[in-house]
Amino acid sequence: MGIIMISSSIIPPPEGADVTTMEGLKASMHLFGPKNFIMPFMAHALGTFVGAFLVSWMIPKHKMKFAIGVGAWNLIGGITNVILLPSPLAFTLIDLGLAYLPMAFLGGKLGMRMKKEN
Repeated sequence: MGIIMISSSIIPPPEGADVTTMEGLKASMHLFGPKNFIMPFMAHALGTFVGAFLVSWMIPKHKMKFAIGVGAWNLIGGITNVILLPSPLAFTLIDLGLAYLPMAFLGGKLGMRMKKEN
């Protein structure tokens, strides 16, 4: 959520877009260009990656199952987000396809590797 909160200072929303309410965001979604979807994707991908990394690093057994569980849980949130806040098809496919389960797998693998090295 922190990435989403600072995203407008890094990539400002389009002129005339109201991003303060869900209704305003829905109404102004057509104004958003590809660059405006970078930070939401990064938030989804990094949040999943870090969550999967931490759980696979901390849990003693079934590390990858828990890491993928984090990814699946976040994927459910991503699907809910797409239902509540329709976005362009390209972003939806990239976000749902790359930000959750693949990032959970990578985070899980890194967490398992870091635990072995310690």
